[in-house]
Amino acid sequence: MPAPSDDHQATRGDLAWAIAVGGIATVAFASLLLFAWSFAAALLLIFSGVLLGVTLNALTHLLGRVTGWPHPLRLAIVCLVLAGLFAGIVFLGGTTIAQQATALSDTLKSQLVNVKGFLDRNGIDTSYFDLANPPPAPSGSAAAPPQQHNLPSAGALASSGGAIVSQTWKLLLGTVSAVGNFFIVIFLGLAFAAQPSVYRNGLLYLAPARHRAQATVIIDRISETLERWLIAQMLTMAAVGAVTWLGLAIIGIPGSFILGIQAGLLAFIPTVGAIVAGVIVVLASLASGWIATASAFVLFLGVHALESYILTPMLQRQALDIPPATLFAFQILLGIVFGIWGISLALPLMAIVKVLIDHFKAEEAA
Repeated sequence: MPAPSDDHQATRGDLAWAIAVGGIATVAFASLLLFAWSFAAALLLIFSGVLLGVTLNALTHLLGRVTGWPHPLRLAIVCLVLAGLFAGIVFLGGTTIAQQATALSDTLKSQLVNVKGFLDRNGIDTSYFDLANPPPAPSGSAAAPPQQHNLPSAGALASSGGAIVSQTWKLLLGTVSAVGNFFIVIFLGLAFAAQPSVYRNGLLYLAPARHRAQATVIIDRISETLERWLIAQMLTMAAVGAVTWLGLAIIGIPGSFILGIQAGLLAFIPTVGAIVAGVIVVLASLASGWIATASAFVLFLGVHALESYILTPMLQRQALDIPPATLFAFQILLGIVFGIWGISLALPLMAIVKVLIDHFKAEEAA
C-alpha cells in the first residue's frame, strides 16, 4: 500500500504539470493572436489566393465530370476561358465602363452636394463636410486685400513641389501595392490549383500522426464546403449583376452597365454589400427624377429579395447554413479588426469555423 506522502507528491506533481501545460497553451494562444494581428493583411492576402485556387479547382472538377481529360489540361482550359471572358468584357465594354464610371462619379458627387444643401436648409450642421474649404470671414471684419499676381517665392515653389512629389509618390505606391496584391493572389491561386494534392498533403503532415486521420476529414470537408459555396456565389453574383443591369437599363438610369457590375461584385459581401450597392443605385438615379429613383429603389428591393429568398436558399442550401444575425455580427467584428479585408472574407472564414464546430459536435454526439 503506497504511503500517503507518495500520493500527496503525485497529486502535487499532476497539479504542477497541469499548470505548466495550461501556461504554455495560454502563451502559445496569445502569441498566435499577436501574430495574426501583426500580419493580418498578409494572412488575408494568402487566404484570398487560397480561395482563388479553390475556385479554379472547383471549376476544374466540374469540367472533369464532362470530360476525362487530365487535371493540368482541364485547369488550362478553365484559365483560358476565364481570361477570355475577362478580356472580352474589357474589350467590348471597356470604353462604356470608363464613360459610365466617370458619369457615375460626377452624378454621385452632385447628389451628395444636393443632399448637403437639403440638410443645411433644414438646420442640420454639415460644416464638417467643408474640410477643404476655408471658413468664411466673420462679419464686420476688414475685407481681405485684393490678391496681387506676383511670382511665388522660391520657398513657396519648393513647398508646392514637395507636396506634389509627396502626393505623386503616395499614389504610385498605392497603385504598385494594389497591382502587386492582385498578381500575388493570381499566382497563389494558380499555384494551389495546379497541385492541390501537394499542398493538402503538406498541410496534413503538420498534424500529429495520431490526429492525422481526423485532420484529413476536416480539411476535406472545408475544401468541399468552400468549393460548393464559391460556385453558388459566382452564380448569385452573375444573376444579381445581370438583373440589376437590365432593370436599370429599362428604367432609363444612366450608367446601368457599371451599376450592374458593381452590384454583382458587391454581392460577394453578404448583407453589407447589398446595402452599399442599393445606396449607390439610389444616389445615381436621383438625377433622373423621383419616378426613376422610386423605380430603382423598388428594383433594389426586388433584387435583394431574389438574392436572399430564392438564389441563396436554392444554390447554397447544401453549402452553408449560417444564421443571418451570427454572420452579420461576425462581419462587424472582422470589419472593425481587419477593415475591408475582414468584411469581404467574413463568410468563407465563418464557413471554415462552422465546419470545425459541426465536426467536433458530431464527435461529441457519437
